[in-house]
Amino acid sequence: MADRRGWPRSVRARTTLLATLVSAVALVLGSVLLLLTLDRSLHNAGDDLARSRVADLAAAAAAGRLPHPPSVGDNGVAQVFSDDGRVLTASPNITGSPPITRPARKATPTMRVLHGAADDKEKENYRVWVARADSQDGPVTVVAGASIESVGEASRTLQRDLLVGVPLLVLLVAAGTWLVVGRTLRPVEDIRAEVAGIGDADLGRRVPVPATGDEVGRLALTMNEMLVRLEDASRRQREFVADASHELQSPVTALRTQLEVSLATGEDDWPAAARRMLGNTDQMERLVRDLLFLARTTGDPAPHQRSLLDLDDVTLEEAARVRTRSDVRVDTSRVSAAPVRGDADELRRLVRNLLENAVRHATSVVHLDLRAVDGVAVLDVTDDGPGVAAENRDRVFDRFFTADGARRRGSGSGLGLAIARSVAVRHAGTLELVGDDGSGAHFRLTLPATGPEG
Repeated sequence: MADRRGWPRSVRARTTLLATLVSAVALVLGSVLLLLTLDRSLHNAGDDLARSRVADLAAAAAAGRLPHPPSVGDNGVAQVFSDDGRVLTASPNITGSPPITRPARKATPTMRVLHGAADDKEKENYRVWVARADSQDGPVTVVAGASIESVGEASRTLQRDLLVGVPLLVLLVAAGTWLVVGRTLRPVEDIRAEVAGIGDADLGRRVPVPATGDEVGRLALTMNEMLVRLEDASRRQREFVADASHELQSPVTALRTQLEVSLATGEDDWPAAARRMLGNTDQMERLVRDLLFLARTTGDPAPHQRSLLDLDDVTLEEAARVRTRSDVRVDTSRVSAAPVRGDADELRRLVRNLLENAVRHATSVVHLDLRAVDGVAVLDVTDDGPGVAAENRDRVFDRFFTADGARRRGSGSGLGLAIARSVAVRHAGTLELVGDDGSGAHFRLTLPATGPEG
């Protein structure tokens, strides 16, 4: 198959076609250059030999020792004649012929091309060098050169060889490229076939990794790393849905039970029953709100709305709100100015979750310590409750994790601390559980004092 531009869609075919075209163009240009170089080299060699023969014959004429006939080879020609047209000596192929060119006027050899000159009983084209020389009988013209046809024969022989060799080389390049590219792309096809067969229930499968260590091998490794992330994300999504369903089922079941009991007992005081049910609906509302927040912010690395706000104002406002709903004392005497930049609603939710968690587990008091140190806002939230058990310290920020004691008290969905840490990370900060000596939990929030611009 081919695309709209006529190119084949297969990478193997496109690569082979491109390599074949490039090699064909390169070989054709190289062949033309080779023929031109050969032709020029043969002419230059013939010219050097002809000038040398002209010099030798001129010297022999001056000494009165002209050879009869001069040695010029099978394709050469030589002749010495006087100004009156008398031939003094000539090569065997033009013996008995009149002068093959007009007399020379200069002692410096000059090149002439002779068309239709005598060559035994035939006619020939010569490339000759002509010079005027002195002899014992007077001025003479010395001629030496070679047949143009000899150079053409060598060029034509090479041309015939190239007409056979170049196509063969192009075919070899095409076949070699087809085989090499096919062998190189075979692992890619294996990877594609394996990935095509992976479904939602097969995320544990992995693509084969070739032992080549090249780009294809790195592609396979990257693909397997992606499959690991997908498998982990799918597992966490299933756990999240299962946990959310379980957490939602509890208040819904409790609400249904209260309604059934009220109906079965014929209760007339429905306002009192509604007040009892409000606790379950409030719990369910908080859980749904937290789930919506997690769904909206999951995969979003940073808040979209940023503004400069005072974290101390937010902390004091949330502390005042918590005091109206709990008998636990909230100490804010060590809250000082700490400006940060970020999403006001998200940061308020972060502080609220920390405070509600601390109040929920505290025995009598929660201490807040907010300060700005070296460009970092630090908020410490400490309660005097039982603290966090050693086996739960690594799980306290997990979604839906709730300690057994807290669950028995019927409070919390296990999302508050997970959301708080998510907000902190989205604002380029941290939230961690620091030293716990068994006398209470101590959470520390750190945020850039002015926040990242954006």
